[in-house]
Amino acid sequence: MEASPEIEQVITETKKALAHLKVLGVEGIALDLPPPITKRQKAFDESPVKKQEVRSALFGDLAPETEKLSPSTETFEQIHADIGNCTRCPLHLERTHVVHTEGNRKARLMFVGEAPGADEDIQARPFVGRAGQLLTKIIEAIGLKREEVLIGNVNRCRPPGNRAPMPDEAATCKPFLEREIAIVQPEVIVVLGNTAMKNLLDIREGITRARGRFHEYKGIKVMPTFHPAYLLRDPSKKRETWEDLKKVRDYLDAAPQRGTRSTRTD
Repeated sequence: MEASPEIEQVITETKKALAHLKVLGVEGIALDLPPPITKRQKAFDESPVKKQEVRSALFGDLAPETEKLSPSTETFEQIHADIGNCTRCPLHLERTHVVHTEGNRKARLMFVGEAPGADEDIQARPFVGRAGQLLTKIIEAIGLKREEVLIGNVNRCRPPGNRAPMPDEAATCKPFLEREIAIVQPEVIVVLGNTAMKNLLDIREGITRARGRFHEYKGIKVMPTFHPAYLLRDPSKKRETWEDLKKVRDYLDAAPQRGTRSTRTD
């Protein structure tokens, strides 16, 4: 096949240019060609992961969408009936009572501890011992009454010797708490102590570093702070706890209320 006149002209001009470069002493020209594209590279370039990287480069980091807690039509009574005389984990072997969440089922604010203590186990109510009395004072200090908030624990049975619940024990009981949170949809949850915080938020930070700033649980603000039982052992931490609760109070004061709240309790 004969070359077209345009191609012949390009070839002629190229030969003249190369001849001129040879006279100037140029012995060769390095061609900076891209490496050949392999089948693996082509597959990666066309993959969803690569396309996501391209979108991120064009529009900035695309943070994953935060999971929101869907409203529930369940009732507390249905959850309690489901729990029943629970034998799902070893904690049932030494408990006296299952200790359910109590308080205002339309509360804007919820407190979550790790598990019942001895007094709670006997009375079948959360936070009624010395630590509970201190919690009541904390609640009153931010301008609320105990019956206006919701109070519960990750675990509903007392661990032997008041030890912290084991991971498998917490994992067994946590879904019931999550179902209650879905019913109430509180605006803020205060998690009390390291064990409750890690079980609800699933983070590695300890309470000392995590406290004092809002975290998030499925679209709900969460403030970690020290457990009242810890404050009884180390009263010097009360000031830090008060600072945490003031932030909660200020947040609730600034946030528009979602309609009229009742004070229906268990």
